[in-house]
Amino acid sequence: MPPPSGQADEQARPFATDRPHRVFGLSFALFVFAADQALKWFIIGPLNLRAVGNIHLLPIFDLTWTENRGVSMGFLTAGSDMERWLLVGFTATIATVVAVWLWRERRMGDTLALGLVLGGALGNITDRVRFGYVVDFLDLHFGEWRPFLVFNLADAAISIGVVILLLRALFSRSDRRPDGEFY
Repeated sequence: MPPPSGQADEQARPFATDRPHRVFGLSFALFVFAADQALKWFIIGPLNLRAVGNIHLLPIFDLTWTENRGVSMGFLTAGSDMERWLLVGFTATIATVVAVWLWRERRMGDTLALGLVLGGALGNITDRVRFGYVVDFLDLHFGEWRPFLVFNLADAAISIGVVILLLRALFSRSDRRPDGEFY
């Protein structure tokens, strides 16, 4: 008995891009990556924030040059070249898992969130390979209190993507549609 309509095509082309959410998710990841790298290019090049150190923009927001040799909030700080490359390998492995998850995901909302996480991860991995550290520069503060460490666009994309995934896991999984439509 032949498989139901559509299954044969999917089985014959397991890596087919006939699901629009795949193209959307990967395109969104590429957009996040490109935006992150373009902003870092501006911060490093024309703005020369490394030499300036800090630019006060608003009472609650500055641009502050920071070289982050660790991951989120300074965890897993890489002090040597070997540690740096181990960290690159570790984060690249995580990015690969996220990319596979994105490819297999059927829900558009989760695909969007995974695109944010993947694009941000690729941006930070690129920094670590190029410079040996991640360029952070966004400094949100209320007086002396900082709710976050200095961060970058990639960090924000990763954080927002993870929050979306968590919220969707908590609030929308019971409404899952079998056809994978966006909801």
